[in-house]
Amino acid sequence: MSDRTVGIIGGMGPEATVDLMSKVINLTPAKDDADHIRMIVDNNPKIPSRIKALIDKTGESPAPALVQIAQSLQAYGADFIVIPCNTAHHYYSDVAQAVTIPVLNMLELVVSHVRLKQPQIKKVGLLASTAVIGLKLYDRLFADHGIEVVAPQTPVQQTVMDSILQIKSGIKDHTTVAVLNEAIKHLETQGAECIIIACTELSVIERLLHSETDIYDAAHLLAEEIVTQAKTNN
Repeated sequence: MSDRTVGIIGGMGPEATVDLMSKVINLTPAKDDADHIRMIVDNNPKIPSRIKALIDKTGESPAPALVQIAQSLQAYGADFIVIPCNTAHHYYSDVAQAVTIPVLNMLELVVSHVRLKQPQIKKVGLLASTAVIGLKLYDRLFADHGIEVVAPQTPVQQTVMDSILQIKSGIKDHTTVAVLNEAIKHLETQGAECIIIACTELSVIERLLHSETDIYDAAHLLAEEIVTQAKTNN
């Protein structure tokens, strides 16, 4: 039987979308072109800003655009959909209810993976956008399992957010990486037993980030699940 096709709601940001596609390609066991997974991608950077909508409170909701893209991906032949943006999962229910095919939940994948790898864990550190932290998107999911989420304190979180915006603008220099690694150390001092890279912009440079604890990259885990789901029928 043929592989299942993934539909990707992309553009949040564009490089993060390409990074996810690269991860999928690298994780796919393939000897020839035909062994790879079909990806239908709408890499649409015109989706309204999650930052303006959720942090600044000045922008329009991205929900209608996300729904429209999901429906288009389904119409074009996607068997399941993914949203490679942690912040956009605030609108996960809007997307899932708008289509009749499965929509993978990246945040739930992360929580399940962390619990599998570290079943006794009590505290995780979150490297994410200020919106993800303020909305407590991960906190609610981990709290169901008695796990506490710690985030950088306000001054450090501002440096993380600044770094995310720099990466969006194409800046991935030594200073940016150093700032993020300092933020990871800051989370470790708060007792984090692992670090979650919960921003797909940061996933672009995840190989340059280091911790004394385990690091789990949400985008990498999503890519792994895409391969698993796509190859299910084989």
